[in-house]
Amino acid sequence: MTQLHSTDHLRQLPSLAGLCSLERAVAQGAAKPNGDLAWSVEHSTERLKRLHYVLKRLCETLTAWIPSEPIYELKTLFSHHAYLCAEQVELLRRRVSEMREPPLGLDRIPHAGLEMLLDEIIAAPTTQERLWGIYSIALPAVLEACTRLQSDAHPLADAPTVRVAKLIHFELSEALSVGQACLEALVDDERRSELGTWSSELQQCLTAAGQLDGTRPAAVSLPAARYSSEPFVFSSEPQRDERFQDSFNAGVNPEAFLYDERFSAQDKTLMMHYKRLRELDVPEMMASILVELREQEPWEFHYEMTRQMWDEARHAMMGEVGFASLGIDWTQIPINFTWSRNLNAQLDARERHGVLFFIEQGLMPRTGKRYEWEVGLASGQPLSGLFQDFDWADEVLHAQIGRRWYVPRYSSLNQALEYGDKCWSKVLSHWREYREQGLTEHRNWWPELYSLACERWGKTPDPAAMAFAETYESSRADLQKLE
Repeated sequence: MTQLHSTDHLRQLPSLAGLCSLERAVAQGAAKPNGDLAWSVEHSTERLKRLHYVLKRLCETLTAWIPSEPIYELKTLFSHHAYLCAEQVELLRRRVSEMREPPLGLDRIPHAGLEMLLDEIIAAPTTQERLWGIYSIALPAVLEACTRLQSDAHPLADAPTVRVAKLIHFELSEALSVGQACLEALVDDERRSELGTWSSELQQCLTAAGQLDGTRPAAVSLPAARYSSEPFVFSSEPQRDERFQDSFNAGVNPEAFLYDERFSAQDKTLMMHYKRLRELDVPEMMASILVELREQEPWEFHYEMTRQMWDEARHAMMGEVGFASLGIDWTQIPINFTWSRNLNAQLDARERHGVLFFIEQGLMPRTGKRYEWEVGLASGQPLSGLFQDFDWADEVLHAQIGRRWYVPRYSSLNQALEYGDKCWSKVLSHWREYREQGLTEHRNWWPELYSLACERWGKTPDPAAMAFAETYESSRADLQKLE
């Protein structure tokens, strides 16, 4: 073996900025027996593009499942993991763009096997199969590809790619762990056995592609399509699990209580916890925008809107934690879902985006998110102040996202706002119809919740607060009157 010659490193300091040993840097630069380079820009970009394709499809898949998934924990999990996939896609796009790749070719399908794998997963008909496809097959394949990329890429010449592979592996390892915990909870041994054939078919898709990164010999044949023989049909109809009771109930208007000066800040925190938890319907609505505008907007739009979608799911969980801090079971409170249901059914994607932007801008004045934060601070409930602090920061970001992606479609900010207001005014609340159809009585659940909270706080209920009974019958959430 050729003796390496290098200047001695001062006081045995790590060589090559700690990336690797000198020996490894030399060895991994050696040519293959056939004279080809062991690693190159082409090798690197091809692997990155395969990862990009799979992670972008997973982001789209998780997003598309959010409205129709009834289980609360999975609805929020899909929102989170869609966002994590979007972050990795952004890393990959940036890295590919650095390597002599204009045009980037990131919309190209790298192999029919990967396409079929992801077509099968998105079309999976049950929650169990959906979890299995992502957390038993697709995501482990992503992590394996990242591990090989860290090992195969030249650690000095291609250090930025190694970093990307490390970051993806680090962040998605946790996502895989959580997803597999969901599998343990929801897929028993009998069901796993039933999934065996489909699981083998998904593995065959990977084998046909030479694995996710194309580093293994590719097989010739693909399995017959099981679920993807017909294109996936997105369902925008929100579904909720059995813990959500009386979800058509619009018998309490929390905004009216929140802005009423007669009521104490402490009492108002209950309504803010409710408002946060009710934000679960925002990811259900935003998912429909992202799915329906998939081909009409650039990646950057989807990247930023996916972040916002995840923030809204996070806000819903803040409401859950707020009630838990008081020892209150949120499942005993009717969590209304008619906002997402009505918008998804009555408006197109552009109109829904208009409503979303109009609401965001309405939260920016002093009477909006700042006011909620001030109420949280004044309430004597530290958790409420903390949550509203970050909720406010998130909504400022969301308003900026809207200004980047929604407002430019109009001649002015005022015109954009007017359109959003007009779209929201088109939405029929069906308040009376839901009652007449027997879907809800619009029961006033507030006195029961307030009494329980006062018991937890050790205080006597305020008679005026106890008597609050304003509904959504004649006004919407911004307190504008309905015609």
